[in-house]
Amino acid sequence: MTHADVTLPQPEDRPAVQVWPGKAFPLGATYDGSGTNFALFSEVAERVQLCLFDADGNETCVDLPEIDGFVWHGFLPAIEPGQRYGYRVHGPYEPANGHRCNPAKLLLDPYAKAIDGSFEWDQSLFSYNFGDPQSRNDDDSAAHMPKSVVINPYFDWGTDRPPKHGYADSVIYEAHVKGLTQLHPDIPEEIRGTYAAIAHPAIIDHLTRLGVTAIELMPVHHFANDSTLVDKGLSNYWGYNTIGFFAPDHKYTSSRSAGGQVQEFKAMVRALHEAGIEVILDVVYNHTAEGNHLGPTLSMRGIDNAAYYRVVEDDKQYYMDYTGTGNSLNVRHPNSLQLIMDSLRYWITEMHVDGFRFDLAATLAREFYDVDRLSSFFELVQQDPTVSQVKLIAEPWDVGPGGYQVGNFPPQWTEWNGKYRDTVRDYWRGEDSTLGEFAERLTGSPDLYEHSTRRPVASINFVTAHDGFTLLDLVSYNEKHNEANGEGNNDGESNNRSWNCGIEGPTDDAEVLRLRGRQQRNFIATLLLSQGVPMICHGDELGRTQGGNNNGFCQDDEITWVNWEKVDEDLISFTSQVAALRAKHPVFRRHRFFDGKPIRRRGSEGIPDISWFTPDGVEMTDEHWDSGFGKSVGVYLNGLGISGRNSRGERIVDDSFVLCFNAHFDDIDFVLPPSEYGLSWEVVVDTDETHLDEQSPVAAGGTTTVGGRSVVVLKSVAD
Repeated sequence: MTHADVTLPQPEDRPAVQVWPGKAFPLGATYDGSGTNFALFSEVAERVQLCLFDADGNETCVDLPEIDGFVWHGFLPAIEPGQRYGYRVHGPYEPANGHRCNPAKLLLDPYAKAIDGSFEWDQSLFSYNFGDPQSRNDDDSAAHMPKSVVINPYFDWGTDRPPKHGYADSVIYEAHVKGLTQLHPDIPEEIRGTYAAIAHPAIIDHLTRLGVTAIELMPVHHFANDSTLVDKGLSNYWGYNTIGFFAPDHKYTSSRSAGGQVQEFKAMVRALHEAGIEVILDVVYNHTAEGNHLGPTLSMRGIDNAAYYRVVEDDKQYYMDYTGTGNSLNVRHPNSLQLIMDSLRYWITEMHVDGFRFDLAATLAREFYDVDRLSSFFELVQQDPTVSQVKLIAEPWDVGPGGYQVGNFPPQWTEWNGKYRDTVRDYWRGEDSTLGEFAERLTGSPDLYEHSTRRPVASINFVTAHDGFTLLDLVSYNEKHNEANGEGNNDGESNNRSWNCGIEGPTDDAEVLRLRGRQQRNFIATLLLSQGVPMICHGDELGRTQGGNNNGFCQDDEITWVNWEKVDEDLISFTSQVAALRAKHPVFRRHRFFDGKPIRRRGSEGIPDISWFTPDGVEMTDEHWDSGFGKSVGVYLNGLGISGRNSRGERIVDDSFVLCFNAHFDDIDFVLPPSEYGLSWEVVVDTDETHLDEQSPVAAGGTTTVGGRSVVVLKSVAD
């Protein structure tokens, strides 16, 4: 089907808009103090109209007069910040050939710095008639579309400087803007759920208390609420449905002005930086909200469908889908890659963010079919002087063939380590044959990263994240309970590697509650004292529950919001204590993997940088590791090997530690190492609070009681 031009009525009583040729760079709408330059890429377009909207929704369309290198552009001297706009692109409508231009559909600017309004899921947003995918619909969609907004790029950053914490010194806190702040009683109601709320002292003080160095915000790029969820009275709460890679979502702003979300976001970043906290964004460049061939025409689909999306080669009306969402961005096309790189640079240079976590990052590496660590996307990131210098975190998988790529990303990248999550969960729920792999995860997963000369910090360690059980639910439920999602409890992961400690869900049983508290402390202590970079999921430190719902993506309500009126203060204190221990002692945040080589001490032949012991004090052998039923182990970390000089040039040497892990249900007496490892030891962490008061300094070769399913950490006493 070839295109049929659509003529839209133009108001006759409105003065003509003055348009100058303008420039092809930069793309998007750029205000320079005297007017605004508009530039839009489309290789397939035959005509591009810029559509301006006044406060009453009245539309005025003007043609962009110039085209250079497939970029349509014009400068409008009268246009100032706050102006709402969109595009209509005239060109071929030939779905079988991958072309879907339809000027009846108002389109968002892919480079819009702000977007105002929400999608109203009307028939007009779709280029076909419902029930007949082969038909063409020419209803005007403008009245039901949000609008792109020209922004004021100027902001007083003052003396803002990025904190620049090294990976080894980082503690990441994954958070949802609304979920973290919506119910906080100390935050004014009018700003709860917004960027301003994240910047509020109540949140910053909490993060500081926990020792957090970076907050990783779940998607804040402007996203669409899926029509299927809206019809159910639900919403796309998580936000993994992006439609604007440059625009902070207006749903998280307290500002009443069009484009005000940009200023509010910048103010949030500035406040967090002042507190020494970095800002990392969870970004979704692998797909967009336009979905599959039955999806709406909102932006890139109507601008240049085949350039921006991967279409099926032998039937271009369909999309390659490596994400499970209907489409995949076309990282084979230079302008699609440019869009991603321009977006990343914008968020770094203009919005001052400090890093990115890439959702389903394996999709970005599929330049052809397989995941390729030498793909153009990775090459562009590697050579870019701006993007290459911030934190780059991959979710190293997608849903396509060969998509699970943990351990295979390029050297400058770090990765969400899904194997860490699975192994630590299995160990603490008492699974057999986990001891050896638990040791790998505890020491930074050298089996995954050392072969490619990467460091322990390549591993972003986590036990829980937004997707799945909260920490409290992990120890309270064997099964998911997602009935509120409206899919008959069929959605969400069924293999959660969780253990309810004997009773499913809420209980008044004091013994079960004590065990659940201990298990939460076990997970937190393990996470914060493992080599690599720990990531805490928001609310886990205070006992947040989702009532067993492990797929809260559609629940924008009390199910997913942090309940600040009901917090576990003891758990917060414990988390802060262990985080402080990590921050104080470099032995827990090494820059290099352990090698087991001796480090000289007091003229002796030396003690290894790490040693493993059975509870009887015997050094672990292959037979011990391979036993299959072992669930307890002691590990000695040699602080003598972590030496250097402080800021004053003074030589410093760290303390040594013994960590005793007991996943058995019974108490076990651990025999401590002989005197050459340390003359005496004091307990600094004990997740079994019933034994804490009983502990006192223990001499070399002595014993310390480690409660059933608990961790004890001992520090060498200076001698």
